[in-house]
Amino acid sequence: MREIKIKPATKGLLVRDPVTREPLKAEGEMKPRNAYWVRRVLDASVVEVDSKQKEGATS
Repeated sequence: MREIKIKPATKGLLVRDPVTREPLKAEGEMKPRNAYWVRRVLDASVVEVDSKQKEGATS
């Protein structure tokens, strides 16, 4: 199954993993690309993190 790296959309927003009930880490985590996480992206609770992009890099 494909995975996506996601993090909460805003600082302090609590988004729980439906399986573990643990809050999503602010720096982001790899999660399975399933219906639950896709819905969280669509409702703007979480945002995808581009794991290939380095911080501070300019285009």
